[in-house]
Amino acid sequence: MIDVAVLGATGYTALELIKILLRHPEANVVVATSRQDGQPPISTVHPSLVNRLDIPLEDLDPQQVAARAQCVFSCLPHTASASIVPSLLEAGATVIDFSADYRLDDAATYLEWYGLEHCDASRLGQVAYGLPELFRPLVAQAKLVANPGCYSTSAILPLAPLAKAGLIELDDIIVDSKSGVSGAGRSPKLMTHFPECNESLSAYNVGRHRHTPEIEQIIARHAGARPEVIFTPQLAPMDRGILSTIYARPTRPVTEAEVAAVLREAYRGERFVRIVDHLPATKDTVDTNFCDITVRIVRGRILLISCLDNLVKGAAGAAVQNFNCVFGLPETTGLL
Repeated sequence: MIDVAVLGATGYTALELIKILLRHPEANVVVATSRQDGQPPISTVHPSLVNRLDIPLEDLDPQQVAARAQCVFSCLPHTASASIVPSLLEAGATVIDFSADYRLDDAATYLEWYGLEHCDASRLGQVAYGLPELFRPLVAQAKLVANPGCYSTSAILPLAPLAKAGLIELDDIIVDSKSGVSGAGRSPKLMTHFPECNESLSAYNVGRHRHTPEIEQIIARHAGARPEVIFTPQLAPMDRGILSTIYARPTRPVTEAEVAAVLREAYRGERFVRIVDHLPATKDTVDTNFCDITVRIVRGRILLISCLDNLVKGAAGAAVQNFNCVFGLPETTGLL
């Protein structure tokens, strides 16, 4: 049994993570941290955990956390995570980080998109990116894993094999994504206030969403050159799920069958990526760790549609998949 800690345990992704870990035969949640006054049981914040997990929410320093847990899932926001990860690693813990702090390759890009100097910049570019489907050997050997962004996963999984095969032009990639409201987190915001988002579909952070450089950097690792991605996120009036429609120009004339064959070969044997013939919908993947992908050729362009649950394959499920990979367990453990 592997003792684990969950930092920042009051959010939606933390709750989803805990629910998965509670059914995981090799994980034992022993620490949950928050700055809640009085160390209330976590079940007071997440009532669905009553009689399932009633440990207190504690405000612990990294050394105390690492002394009690072999693996730490950090659900803290960016900058907050990087401020404690070095201490956790020095204390001997394995860390799976949900924030964006270790996803990017360099401090200059982090400063450009997050507006802050990185406090652990020397580690950037050396951290395993947590998509085992693409980086399994690196994840398996890692002490620190950067869990991918939810939008990023929905774009990278369809695009990476085609970029590696040289089938798409890198200077003209468009990613149009719709996400459920839970993707914006639990903290109250005007755009996620019920009267604002119910019965409404709206774009946000057009041309400046922080998952853009993440998508470009990971695709570049497969293509050998940096792509240019136009990424437009949109808020959909649903609790959870992401549907991404991706447009790319082929480098030569191709058929749907040929593109689908490249994807199927790339993900042969992968349990959580399904290349499907039908048009997938978010309900197909809700509450699962699957990413469903299909392809169409429309007026000479490659059109890819992918969908996943932003709280599972886009966050908590991916983290548990990485946990399994790091600790030598079957990657499906706790996830099927």
